[in-house]
Amino acid sequence: MISLTVKEIARLVSGKIIGDENSIINSVAKIDEAKSGDLSFIYLPAYEKFQQTTKASALLVKPELQKTRNDITYIEVESPEKAFFLILREFFTPEFPLSGIDDTAFIHPEAKLGNNVSLGKNVVISKGCRIGDNTKIFHNTVLYEDVEIGNDCLIFSNISIREKCKIGNRVIIHSGTVIGSDGFGFNPDEKGVYQKIPQIGNVIIEDDVELGANVAIDRAALGATIIKRGTKIDNLVQIAHNVIIGEDTVISSQTGISGSTKVGNHVIIAGQVGIVGHIEIGDNVVLMAQSGISKSIKKPGYYFGYPAKELKTSQKLEAHIRNLPDYAEKIKKLEEEIKELKSKQSSQS
Repeated sequence: MISLTVKEIARLVSGKIIGDENSIINSVAKIDEAKSGDLSFIYLPAYEKFQQTTKASALLVKPELQKTRNDITYIEVESPEKAFFLILREFFTPEFPLSGIDDTAFIHPEAKLGNNVSLGKNVVISKGCRIGDNTKIFHNTVLYEDVEIGNDCLIFSNISIREKCKIGNRVIIHSGTVIGSDGFGFNPDEKGVYQKIPQIGNVIIEDDVELGANVAIDRAALGATIIKRGTKIDNLVQIAHNVIIGEDTVISSQTGISGSTKVGNHVIIAGQVGIVGHIEIGDNVVLMAQSGISKSIKKPGYYFGYPAKELKTSQKLEAHIRNLPDYAEKIKKLEEEIKELKSKQSSQS
């Protein structure tokens, strides 16, 4: 069990202590579920009501929050949520215990392993693979020929990494993900029968990328499908052949990106977004949930809808669509009034 004083925690986040600096913290928790010995935080007004009922020993709060409890130690910081996440990373990051090489793992004689590599049960390391120092590969994961993995990576269970794919340093890949499966490349012949186009490229995943569970990243037809440094990809995302994803981009669950599309740096793609192939998404673009992207978007900003448009335009259109029944009724009445006017004019003439 971890045992930290409030003073140690406050020092890490440069916080101001109000209360007992020697109060002991053993864990962290949501404010409405916290118990004695837990640290929690308040960062939105909606959570301030829990200050009265929480059993947490300490709270990270903004300086302006009115503090109503004498039995809680407060740590004042400008951004409680960021301070909380920093504490999680420093003191509460899971260890994911795996050490040594299990007897059931297969390592080809021509594969090269760095120092302190750990392999779980039934791991397969094929010919020509290279694995960096301190990397952990968990049970039932298969590396095909000539795969390269860098240092300090976490490769969880039941993952397939196909031939010649390259993984950088400090990459985390969660269970069920497939890297380097064939791109969806077929071409109909003169009889209309689809013939497979060989997919002879690879996938390159740069440093500090994290891939969620059951992500599928297709190998390039030629060249490489590339996920650049620092990008984070949620569960159940499909990335097609020859896609390039920029640095520090985040992609949420059930998004699909079609072939040869380029996504820039610092892009946010929300859940269930669909992106057509052969287009470009510029830097600092935000694609909101369930949007359909049918053409290139290069101007930074928020986009929503199908087809996606700038958010303000999309909201106006959505408002008009919701009012269509009222518009239809008004149009019907106007048509009736016009008809009556025409009838009166006709009778007068």
